Parts: sequence; C-alpha cells; structure tokens
Amino acid sequence: MEEVKSGRKSAAERIRSKLALLPDKPGCYLMKNGEGTIIYVGKAKVLKNRVRSYFIGSHAGKTQRLVSEIRDFEYIVTASNMEALILECNLIKQYHPRYNVLLKDDKSFPYIKITGERHPKLEVTRRIVKDKGKYFGPYPNAYAAQETKKLLDRLYPLRKCNTLPDKVCLYYHLGQCVAPCEFEVEQETYDTMVQEIVRFLNGGHDEVRKTLKARMETAAEALEFERAKEFRDQLNAIDAVMEKQKITINDAMDRDVFGYATEKGWMCVQIMYMRQGKLIERRATTFPYYGEAYDDFVTFVTQYYSDNPALPKEILLPAPLQEADEAPPVAGGDEDAGPAPGTAGDEVRSSMQSWLKVKIFMPQRGRKRDVVKMAADNAAVTLDEKFRLLERDEDRTLKASQGLAEAIGLPEVRRIEAFDNSNIQGASPVSAMVVFADGKPDKKEYRKYKVRTVQGPDDYETMREVIRRRYERVLKEGLQQPDLIIVDGGKGQISAALDVLENELGLNVPVCGLVKDNKHKTAQLMAGDTMEIIPLARDSQPFYLLQRIQDEVHRFAISFHREQRAKSMVASRLDAIPGIGEKRRKALLKHFGSLKKIKEASVEDFRPLSIGEKLAVQIIEALREEP
Repeated sequence: MEEVKSGRKSAAERIRSKLALLPDKPGCYLMKNGEGTIIYVGKAKVLKNRVRSYFIGSHAGKTQRLVSEIRDFEYIVTASNMEALILECNLIKQYHPRYNVLLKDDKSFPYIKITGERHPKLEVTRRIVKDKGKYFGPYPNAYAAQETKKLLDRLYPLRKCNTLPDKVCLYYHLGQCVAPCEFEVEQETYDTMVQEIVRFLNGGHDEVRKTLKARMETAAEALEFERAKEFRDQLNAIDAVMEKQKITINDAMDRDVFGYATEKGWMCVQIMYMRQGKLIERRATTFPYYGEAYDDFVTFVTQYYSDNPALPKEILLPAPLQEADEAPPVAGGDEDAGPAPGTAGDEVRSSMQSWLKVKIFMPQRGRKRDVVKMAADNAAVTLDEKFRLLERDEDRTLKASQGLAEAIGLPEVRRIEAFDNSNIQGASPVSAMVVFADGKPDKKEYRKYKVRTVQGPDDYETMREVIRRRYERVLKEGLQQPDLIIVDGGKGQISAALDVLENELGLNVPVCGLVKDNKHKTAQLMAGDTMEIIPLARDSQPFYLLQRIQDEVHRFAISFHREQRAKSMVASRLDAIPGIGEKRRKALLKHFGSLKKIKEASVEDFRPLSIGEKLAVQIIEALREEP
C-alpha cells in the first residue's frame, strides 16, 4: 500500500513539473495510465491551457474517471490547430484510447481527386488508392472540400457523369462539361484543364480569388445580394480548403522523418513515424554531443538503423544548416530536391542511401520540408523542456554544487560569484558579476561595473580592478563571502584575481577559471592554485552548472556593455552641439526620453527646459542632419 501511495506521489510530482513547462502552442496531448498505456488523445489550440485544465478544479462523469487514472502525459507541437485535428485523428486510430469517443470510426478526411481516366473528372473521396489519379488534401472541413469541388466544376468543364451517356446532358448546356459522350475532345484540352486545377489546389488560387471577389463586389453594387452571397460563400470555401497541412502526405508511403536541435552541448533527435502517409507516432532521444552537430546527428541516424533494421520506404533528413539556408526557392520545383550535387549534404545523402539501401531525401521546399521542420521544432521544444526541468529540480542543483565541490577539493560550494569582462577594442569597457546560490541564480545579488582605471583592451588589469572593488566592499560592509570565485578566462585572469585577493586584501577564497573552446563554448575548468584542468564529464551535473554560470555571466556582461555603448553614442551626438553641456544633455534626455523624440520635437517643446528658440533650432537641425 505504501508503494502505491509513493508511486502516485512521484507521478503527481512529475505531472506538476511537466505542466509548468507546457508551451503556448497548438498540438496534441496523450494521457497515460500507470502502465504507460495511452488512455486518451486530445488536441488544443494552446497546449498549456488545455492540459492544465484537467488538473485544476472538479470534473464530472467521464472526465473525472479519466483524470483519476492519469499518471503521465506527453505532447506533440503542431504549426496550427488544423494540423492538431488531423494528428489527433491519426493517433486515435493508431492507439484506440478507451476514453476517446470521437474520431474512432474508420472514416478519414476527404481528398479532392482528379481521376486518371481517358476523360478525367473531379471527385471528393475518403480513400487513397494507388491508381493514376491525382489526390489533394486531406481537408478536415468536408463541406469546404465539396464547395471547392463545385466551384472547380463550374470553372473547368471536365465530365461529371460516372458513365458516358448516349447524348449531351444539362451540364453541357450550362457550359460545365465538354461532352466527350458526343464530341471528340483533344487530349491537349484535358491536359490544360488538369494543369490549371493542379496549380489551383497546390496554392495558385489567388487569380481565381481575385476574379470571384471582383464579381462579388460588382453583384453587390448592382444590388444582386443573393448572387454576391454566392460568390462570398465560394471565397470562404476556397480559404477553408486551401489551408496547408503538414501532418499527412498524400502518397500513402511509409517514411521516417528526422529533425534535431542542439543547446549547451546537448542534442535532441526527433523521429516522426509516418505510415500510409500519416503521422502516427514520434520518438525523442537526447544525448551530449562532442563533435560537429550535423556529423553527430548523421552518426545517430546510421546507428539507429543498425539497431532497428525494419526500414521504411523513405527517410527524410534535414540538410546541413548552411546549405539549407543558401538553397534558393524554386517555383514549382520538385520538393524531393535536396542539396546540390557535390555538396556536403549530397555526399551524406548518397553514402547513407547506398549503405541503407533505401531512398533518402533532404527536401529544400514543399510539404516534405515542412514535416522535417516540424520534427526539428519538436526537438527544440523537447530539449528546452529538459533544461528547464533540470533548473527546476532543486535536488539536482544541490547535487551539482556538491559534485563541483568534490571535484575541486572543497568541503562545500554553496555560493559562487562569477565575473566576465566586455569591451570592443577597449571601448566602453565594463564587467559584470553574477551569483549562484545552491546551484541556482540569485539575480538580486548581480552587480555591474564600469571600468574606471584601465585604458585599452587589457583583460587582466580589468579583472584586477573589478575584483579589488568587489571584495574591498565585501570586507568594508561585512557582506557574505563566496565559497568559490569563477572568472571567465584562463591562467592570466586567474592570476590577476588571486594576486588582488591574497596580496592586497588578505582573502583566502578559491578561484577557478572557465576556459572556452574555439567555438566559444565551455570546455574546461581550471583550478586557481595549481592551474590544473579539473576533469569533469560533459554530461555531468557539475559541468552543466558551469555552462549555465558561464552563459549567464556572459549574457549579463554583454547586455550591460550594449547599454553603456548606446548611452555613449547618444551622449556624443548631443555633446557635439555647441551650447550643450553635460547638465543640459541630461536634462534633455530626461525630458524627452530619447534622441528620436528630441529630433521630432518642435521649438515650443524646449521652453520648459529654458532653452531659447535659437538653440532649439540648432539642436533639431543638428540631429536631423545625422544619418
């Protein structure tokens, strides 16, 4: 009994932690019971609000029974609420959750089809078969699909009947059929109409919309309101049916879609499993990576299929980042088109394809590129969730501090003060200090420093000045001393800090340095006394704590430096105007708030500052002459 209570408590804690991390995005959520079985699938416009609602307040009937069984949940982020609806349908048909009532039948969303017959026609169908027809969809709004089909029937006179009659029918007299039953129709006529319909359904419907809108406005001006309403309804149907979908691809093919994201030395790979063209499941894996991100991603994919030999018909991968950014958009191009021949991406694709014996694409445009991007977006969400969970976990932050203390050889490290300097070729030099207490940032203790005595880009002397100012004040005011001081840099910065602390102030506080690699990422921890490298595993909690400290102090220093540089630029522009000294400059900025507002002011606006018309005109003209 105690074990059951303990299990429920841990599940409740896990759910509370995950609820705090839910994104403000649309998507689907999957509720699980104690055995890990999916018992309910739902969709939401805003995942955070919808999922939280299950665990707030009281519920009646089925919902209460459902909530009583939930022990965990997961979610999939989509680009729109419409995509979430289609994904919800696919997931329900895959898992058959017992608490779902809707979308459990065998019906599927409709498609618009151009048949592959000698005399083609338009159909709305719910089945995709491997014939010569062209399919477009799926369309969650069945009514809009039917209305769009009716519109296309009026615009393009393909045949309407299932079997050819003996003579022309009413559609011919209405101008909506070319009457192949009685007249010989050139293949070129059909080809032209099919191409225009394909272009329309693939998004090239703007010209048709413009025509319909013009007709609607003309009918309204002629007081033909019923006719105008008909055109308006056709426009609404087009808008509803043309909403792009990435959750389903119409070729009914089995494929795996990969995307990845990286952050702080960690990678998340997201795999989207598409079966019969439908996204039915996903899997996310996170791990620390050590080399180039894309190379390690490719290594993961190849190892994945070594362990999972059941291959799909097709694999979609993202192209290397630089090549994907440089790929030019090609109107009407093949969406399977990938990196150019001879590029790194093409070499990766070719080598993997020959090894796995399966088609591999790195799509640069179209629907397939969209699902690859969706996988990457979900990988980024999962990775962000991992780090936020780590930061929220007080036990882990304490253990990280304890592990760091053990690695350095200290009894404990409860309070860490970290320093970083920032300047651009010596201009506007500043420094910043952040404080971490028990592994978590204590922002009210952060401090900023304008460097006073150092001229030019001298990082060592800057460090000496800031350390001296900080700990002179600590001694004078009796403030809490840190258990560890961390400086951003190596031997030079450590030596400068130790010299001030020991020889000038008589303090015995351990100092360590954070050494970065050539990519400006945290690489090593250097001990102050011996200048030795402290070995820390990259996937350890102490190393992750050091990464957060270095990122935070760098962010804080850079923000302060940008702020000071902006103020300096403003001051220099005002100081260049004759008659403006430091006192007037401060008064102007306090009164107007910014240079832009001073520039836009009138002469009368300067009178409250006791600035006459002549000087006011000089100020306005001088600022407006500036680029």
